[in-house]
Amino acid sequence: MKIAVLPGDGIGPEIVAQAVKILKALNLNLEMTEAPIGGAGYEAAGDPLPDATLKLAKESDAVLLGAVGDWKYDKLERHLRPERGLLRIRKELNLFANLRPALLYPELADASTLKPEVVSGLDLMIIRELTGDIYFGQPRGISTLENGEREGINTMRYTESEIRRIGRVAFDIAMKRNKKVCSVDKANVLETTELWRQVMIELSAEYPEVELSHMYVDNAAMQLIRAPKQFDVMVTGNIFGDILSDEASMLTGSIGMLPSASLDANNKGMYEPSHGSAPDIAGKDIANPLATILSAAMMLRYTFNDEANALKIENAVKKTLAQGYRTADIATEGCKKVGCNAMGDAVVAALQ
Repeated sequence: MKIAVLPGDGIGPEIVAQAVKILKALNLNLEMTEAPIGGAGYEAAGDPLPDATLKLAKESDAVLLGAVGDWKYDKLERHLRPERGLLRIRKELNLFANLRPALLYPELADASTLKPEVVSGLDLMIIRELTGDIYFGQPRGISTLENGEREGINTMRYTESEIRRIGRVAFDIAMKRNKKVCSVDKANVLETTELWRQVMIELSAEYPEVELSHMYVDNAAMQLIRAPKQFDVMVTGNIFGDILSDEASMLTGSIGMLPSASLDANNKGMYEPSHGSAPDIAGKDIANPLATILSAAMMLRYTFNDEANALKIENAVKKTLAQGYRTADIATEGCKKVGCNAMGDAVVAALQ
């Protein structure tokens, strides 16, 4: 199994090192090769997605990514900024389906900013379309009008086939869960999402066992805070999914607990934590590596079809939390507060 390991920027190298440590502890037949991306790619080759990195990613079975971005690159031309490398690799690998589970471990109920009775037992899967919508639609850019005023343009657009394929992912996953899909749109004012709703309704006829509901994105944002356990699988477009999945992360106690998978049509995937590069804490050994470790578990499950070892990693994380180990972002009174590296060691110990 060939894995491209792309640590990236900020805390990326620290958290990825812990996930690699866990994968090695499983003694699997893995070939892991490291390459730069984001700011590290720009420093190495003048490009946030160097040709060699893209080639490695295309030739590998899966990609394990840390995070990209650093404030020091904000003054670069837009196409050279770290985030452009992330958007490009998603597009180049056709990773259209982003899976973001939001699962609250019982031990972290007090770490959430919401009342325990609101979030206890939370087990939500957000399916975000990843290669279309306003982030990629054309035309786009900043131009100057005849009167000298500047105008920014971004285009929201989806084709029927793009909507259908992400909808199918959501319905298929719901069939393995509680058979409920909530499709999030803004069909009352956006024609793009009016089409989204039409296609989801058409697709639901192929899944009579799944209950399909619809919710406007503003209401969905509110409902995630008011009563998050009403949701099983939530499916939505790129920009809405970006925002809602980050909101959902706080239900779990910390965004440092939220893994993600980005898949193509054949389940080749890129696996990364949902959080950013956090350059302000880079190199301090205080980052939470659990989202990255859990992303490695998702890699084994979705790309390599290795449910047994995916469960081993997830159960090791549960055991580690039950033993009281906490990084700073999820620390509570009386816990065993540890750093990034020590948390990785604790998960390895629980695994063994």
